[in-house]
Order: sequence, then C-alpha cells, then structure tokens
Amino acid sequence: MNLRDTTLLELRPEIPSAKLIPGMSTGEHFQNNTLRPIAKLQDDLLVAVFQNYCRKHKSVFYDLSVEKRLDYIENAIHKDMKFRNSLKGIIIGQFTMEEYELYIQNSSALNKRMMNIVKERLKSNVMLLDQAAVCVA
Repeated sequence: MNLRDTTLLELRPEIPSAKLIPGMSTGEHFQNNTLRPIAKLQDDLLVAVFQNYCRKHKSVFYDLSVEKRLDYIENAIHKDMKFRNSLKGIIIGQFTMEEYELYIQNSSALNKRMMNIVKERLKSNVMLLDQAAVCVA
C-alpha cells in the first residue's frame, strides 16, 4: 500500500454502527467499509457544496417547508447530473487505489449506494441551516 492510500485510510472516522458481517454482499461491505466513513469525513464539504448549489439557484431552498426541502435535495441529486457528478467526485477522490479498482467493477450499483448515503447526510445536516447562516459562510 502506498503512502497516499495509508494516509487516506488513517483519516477516515470509525463508524461503530457500520458492521462488517461475514456473508455480507460486496456492495454492503463496500458501503460500510468505504462509502460511509468517507461520507462522514467529507460531511462539512458536502454541506458547503450543497449551500453553494442553493446560492447558485437563487436560494429558493431556504423559502421552502421542511418537506419541500427534503424533496429539493432529492431532486437536486437525482436530476442535476453536474451536481451529482460533483458529489460523486468528492467521495471517489477519497478512494484508495484498491477501492477504486473494486468500484469500477460495479460502479452503477455502488453509485446508487453512494448517492443514497450523500442524500441522507445532506438531509440530516442541511435542515439545520437557514439562509442567514449561509450568507455568513
């Protein structure tokens, strides 16, 4: 393992609830061992990227009800391919070479898992923010 890979692995937070159980599918293993720790590590950046996305779209997000905000996050990730690809890059850029090799073998299924994790992280974090907090940033 090279220095980059070792350093990336050392940076990742531990997630006690992300259990690795024998017999678990490769996708589940990758999700719990790689995607969830990376998403947690990149949490602040993911939120900042979403805030910037909202600013670029006239901050309409902040005028929405809680339910509509959740829908907005879903739609932004599902329909805006440029935004979605940016989020994927934030996660994929933290892969080790071995993880990347595994990822490219099953990228479609792993992308779905990745985006679901990112969506849930944004939903749990962004709801705490208001427009005033964004304007200060």
